[in-house]
Amino acid sequence: MPLNPILAAVLAQRTEVSAPPMHEGSPEAARTMYRAMNAGYTREAVTRVRDEDADGVPVRIYHPNPGVVLPALVYFHGGGWVIGDLETHDHICRKLANAVPCVVIAVDYRLAPEHPFPTPLDDCYTALNWVTQNATQLGIIPGKIAVGGDSAGGNLSAAISLKARDENGPAICHQLLMYPVTDASFDTPSYADNAEGYLLTTDGMKWFWHHYIGDEVDPAQAYVSPLRASNLSNLPPTTVITAEFDPLRDEGESFAKLLAQAGTSVSMRRYDGMVHGFFAMADLLEAAQEVFEFSAYQLAASFKTA
Repeated sequence: MPLNPILAAVLAQRTEVSAPPMHEGSPEAARTMYRAMNAGYTREAVTRVRDEDADGVPVRIYHPNPGVVLPALVYFHGGGWVIGDLETHDHICRKLANAVPCVVIAVDYRLAPEHPFPTPLDDCYTALNWVTQNATQLGIIPGKIAVGGDSAGGNLSAAISLKARDENGPAICHQLLMYPVTDASFDTPSYADNAEGYLLTTDGMKWFWHHYIGDEVDPAQAYVSPLRASNLSNLPPTTVITAEFDPLRDEGESFAKLLAQAGTSVSMRRYDGMVHGFFAMADLLEAAQEVFEFSAYQLAASFKTA
């Protein structure tokens, strides 16, 4: 189907701005731009929001009903491992906490290129362990802890699930993967069809990957490219969301298929007419609101059976 008309208008407005593409600038400039892009979204009220230290990793905890012990979602923000922070995804975490409802723990992992792979992954794993070990004190039901994230956060979620399985780490009851990065290659039809003009570009993804893994890390190893993992069995039930006009569409859908073939329970939905990043735009897009509702349903269902 054609590009959503609201998104078409948004992209046209951005085209008129004379600023250079993100990948032609510095990480610092890209971070400033990204914060500005996300600053105006509605931030729902959540009963209790506080910042904590998770064994050295900053986290923000959203508890919609502090008087009730609830399941939890440990959320890893997107931004190509280079940009993004607690503020850029604050509106998403607030909305998820209220919609499920559940406790959401947003992880402010260190960013590349200052802290390349595996540091962001290690920070996320440290935070997950901290949440698991302190569940009771945090108002969380032990054993009902999910992970999730958008884009690079989806990559980190998938890698964390593999790492937790491989190391007999924390039990994860669900992984929510929002248009995830699953492969450090650029040879899919969706990369060819959506190389530029739809917010996330091929050049942008190459820039992100370069900062994250450089030239010395094997891009095919499982914790970098979960799609390349030799073993995708014994992983948590998974929800995968993709967007039609997104370079990452095909690798997300391929990952969902491989998980299903390995015996994992998978729900996969493609949102036609959408671009990468649309999940953040619930103020503008009906489809984004639908994704929140679907994600909340999937999480609640996994929490119920965990």
